[in-house]
Amino acid sequence: MQTETAPTAADIREARERIAGVARETPVYSSETFSRISGRDVWLKAENLQRTGAFKVRGAVNRLATLTEGERQAGVVAASAGNHGQAVAWAARQAGVEARIYVPEDAPMAKVEACRTYGSELIMVGERFEDALAAALTNVEERGATFIHPFEDTVVIAGQGTIGLELAEQVADAETVVIPVGGGGLAAGIAIALREVRPEVRLVGVQAGLSGFTIADGIFVKKPGELTMSILERVLDDMVEVDDEAISEAIVLLLERAKLVVEGAGAVGVAALLGNKVGSGSGPVAIVLSGGNIDPTLLISVMRHGLTLGGRFLVLRTRLPDRPGELVKLLTLIAQERVNVVSVEHHREGMDVPVAQTEVELTLITRDQEHVAILLGAMASWGYEVERLE
Repeated sequence: MQTETAPTAADIREARERIAGVARETPVYSSETFSRISGRDVWLKAENLQRTGAFKVRGAVNRLATLTEGERQAGVVAASAGNHGQAVAWAARQAGVEARIYVPEDAPMAKVEACRTYGSELIMVGERFEDALAAALTNVEERGATFIHPFEDTVVIAGQGTIGLELAEQVADAETVVIPVGGGGLAAGIAIALREVRPEVRLVGVQAGLSGFTIADGIFVKKPGELTMSILERVLDDMVEVDDEAISEAIVLLLERAKLVVEGAGAVGVAALLGNKVGSGSGPVAIVLSGGNIDPTLLISVMRHGLTLGGRFLVLRTRLPDRPGELVKLLTLIAQERVNVVSVEHHREGMDVPVAQTEVELTLITRDQEHVAILLGAMASWGYEVERLE
């Protein structure tokens, strides 16, 4: 691989011209909900509405457009946690270039199937992005194809930087811009662009706490690249971390209040805002929602977890006398508290329950944590011993 250097603002302007009409200029939306919570105007840059569902298509299209004819004939290879692979697959199809994509074995199926749909050869290998990267580089050496790195590539970074040029026009008075950081290509490109046209803006990078598995799979890399880190150390004002609990809450609020489906990596900026981690200014904040390719099964789990944290779902266990009418009595009392019952499970066998009692597990829909507290207090006053299940 050639030694890469940081792109210039001129490179990013050229990239914008190169990808025009192929990658979308995505909208920004104001958010009354997040503005009220944070006490400052909040704007959401919806890269989750980009082609292939994430910002990555910008860099991929820019890189494919710079291939020589010989490189086009040899094809391209990419390694990805999912979004970069989709982007390269889509851009290669548009350009008529053969592509081979390497992804971890546990990559989200929504992203894996998209790569196949776009017509690229897909190879699943290893547990993490680094495993897929090693396999991809070996294949490049064997085949002589062009490797398109997801972030350690000058031309790819320049493509991602076009978001910065758009933000400078769309939210001209932004005081702070918040950007997800995985490998660092997105943040590096945006920061270079904004430092050129809006040098006074505060730039905050957000990482997922990488103690193990994270729902922010799109930025689940061990660390940013050497090139991107050298850029970020120079141009970012701050780098913060958020955990999965905060990311989950952000995904739920984005879906419920902003009507935007955003994956974990795309929601880290909102999570940082909600956690008061983006700085103490009072001016407008622009947050990059980097992608929306969340696996449906994960989305269901995140929504249930987020609703539970917000007091919207409640699972509890209690005991009743094992005689006719007791369950109806309990459910009637619960209904009087305006609580909806989703499911009821009886436990008799295999449980340490007195012979004259039965254990009941209830899944309930409540309004909020205050409503939960009122219900639990009421059940205690009715004589029920309740165990709340998480």
